[in-house]
Amino acid sequence: MKKIIPFILMMWLVPAMLAAQSNGQQSREELERRKKELQKEIEEANQQLKETKKSTKESLGQLRALRDKITLRSRLINNINEEINFINGDINTAARDVKTLQKDLDTLKAQYAQLVIYAYKNRSSYDMLNFVFSAQNFNDAVKRFQYLKQYREYRRRQADNIVSTQDQLNRKIQNLENQRVKRSETLKTEQDERATLETDKKEKDEVLAKLKGREKELVTDINQRNKDAQKVQAAIRAVIRREIEEARRKAIEEEAARRKAAEEKRRREEEARKAALAAAAAEKARAAAAAAANNNNNNAANNTPAPVKPAPEPVKPAPAPEPEKPVTRSENVLEATPEALALSESFEANRGKLPWPVDAGNIIEHFGIHQHAVMEHIQVPSDGIVIATNKGGAVKSIFDGEVKSVVVMPGSGYVIIIRHGQYFTTYVRLQTTRVKKGDNVKTGQVIGTASVNDIENTGEVELQIWKGVTKQNPEQWIRRR
Repeated sequence: MKKIIPFILMMWLVPAMLAAQSNGQQSREELERRKKELQKEIEEANQQLKETKKSTKESLGQLRALRDKITLRSRLINNINEEINFINGDINTAARDVKTLQKDLDTLKAQYAQLVIYAYKNRSSYDMLNFVFSAQNFNDAVKRFQYLKQYREYRRRQADNIVSTQDQLNRKIQNLENQRVKRSETLKTEQDERATLETDKKEKDEVLAKLKGREKELVTDINQRNKDAQKVQAAIRAVIRREIEEARRKAIEEEAARRKAAEEKRRREEEARKAALAAAAAEKARAAAAAAANNNNNNAANNTPAPVKPAPEPVKPAPAPEPEKPVTRSENVLEATPEALALSESFEANRGKLPWPVDAGNIIEHFGIHQHAVMEHIQVPSDGIVIATNKGGAVKSIFDGEVKSVVVMPGSGYVIIIRHGQYFTTYVRLQTTRVKKGDNVKTGQVIGTASVNDIENTGEVELQIWKGVTKQNPEQWIRRR
């Protein structure tokens, strides 16, 4: 039992150690991947800041770009610190390995020294032969000869082990030095990033101070944007309500047509049933008349009166079938047709995987109510997400659907509304359009171009997603970049 317990412990510990090592490797790979993503996002923020700086005065775009840079750089610094922790762990492991190998090497050298001393004391070939030939019998002599052979082999293996351990020790020492150099370089990178972070914070504070000096202008802009957004929302709701009423009207007409067809079918069946009953009654009357004539002839011959048969009971009409209940495909009138239902289900299945409406860009205004970038005491609502992109960049449909409206809204440019079953995607702030009402579009099809924000010196497009008359958060539907 005592021999089994260590074996069981090894069977339990080895998989755990391998799993820990695998998790550490995965975490390191995840850190490296995230580091590259952050560096790419910082480059995009720098490019965005460079474009906004072309404006003649400070803008919210500059402030947003600087804040994005600060947030991303802070995440990058945290990423670098985690990487340093991994490197420190590698250094500690390498140091322990070096210490262990050094101890093993010292032990091997001490054992080999004892072998050398013993071999030196017994170096005479006469003593070796005497050791073999002094055996009492042949078998004993063979064993002694094999022992001497194994002893020489053991000495050779010990020497090889010393050389191999020394090589392994040298590699571990070199790896330890490499890790220390890497840690030094990573620490320097972290210090450089912190210095850049402080510079970005100072620049952000300067831009914020200048923007606060234009508070009256910003308040006017906020109020105007809110008015424009309300008009856009009213237009969208009007289109959606019109679609709902149209779908309801079609559903009512289809139901009325179905009921009329069912009633016509029942009328024809009732007429056919009555005709069949009349024919059966006539046939029965003819048979009764023939039987009566035959009885009269027989009675006349026998001078006996014919028995009077009671009249047959009238046949009761069959009860009318119960009216069929209407079969509805969905409780939602916007999914009343199989095509609309399939499109809705497909749209829902792609939640979190829908493409962006632009090839390149970043979100500068998020969904919902949030604080203003400068005047934090003011709450700013947003019905969708605003994406900064290239000036005049192509805007694409994020899913298959039918264009239900293309209108021009003052202050918001062109607005395109596309229906996807019970879902609607709305593209606001377009400079030009390439589709018209009634067009069927495919995923990724260009429907227009982004508007130009002269103050920010960038292109802009707003994406809204509606489920019926309920607004959705587009960031939960489009894929992450």
